[in-house]
Amino acid sequence: MSIEKLKYPIGKLELPEIISDAVFREWVSILSVFPSKLKAAVQHLTDEQLNTSYRPGGWTIRQVIHHCADSHMNSLIRLKLALTEEQPTVKPYDENSWAELTDTKEMSVIPSLSILEGVHAKWVFLLNSLKDEERQKTFFHPEQRKAFRIDEVTGMYAWHSMHHLAHITEAIKRHEWR
Repeated sequence: MSIEKLKYPIGKLELPEIISDAVFREWVSILSVFPSKLKAAVQHLTDEQLNTSYRPGGWTIRQVIHHCADSHMNSLIRLKLALTEEQPTVKPYDENSWAELTDTKEMSVIPSLSILEGVHAKWVFLLNSLKDEERQKTFFHPEQRKAFRIDEVTGMYAWHSMHHLAHITEAIKRHEWR
């Protein structure tokens, strides 16, 4: 399997130019089931398996799970900022450095699975309550020098969820751990 396919098992992110209500709802649905799908995929894995990279040169499965919790917490906070402030500037963070911290490399994945369950419950509830004009609210990302709309970020994180889930499930298949 090519390194590109290992990096992007569901393909690279592609957002439609026009985000319809149906597409937005589909993305919210993906976010609603991600925590349970991730938990189901990893609950049987041993520590040795969790400490296996999903691809050569990539993070371990443990790091991917903790990364999802860290990233999705940040996204929920950015959503709330965008809803309550006029185009707030968000704080970037170095996800690769976070992935090297002790909690991400050594801690049980159970707390991050619990975080994802809670964060996604709040996130999905809030997204489902938004009016069309609220979906157009933005935050500014200084590293990317770009404003991001809530609707497009929702699509980015639906993709992000399935992207990392596929990293894990494809690694499980390749190693024949089931």
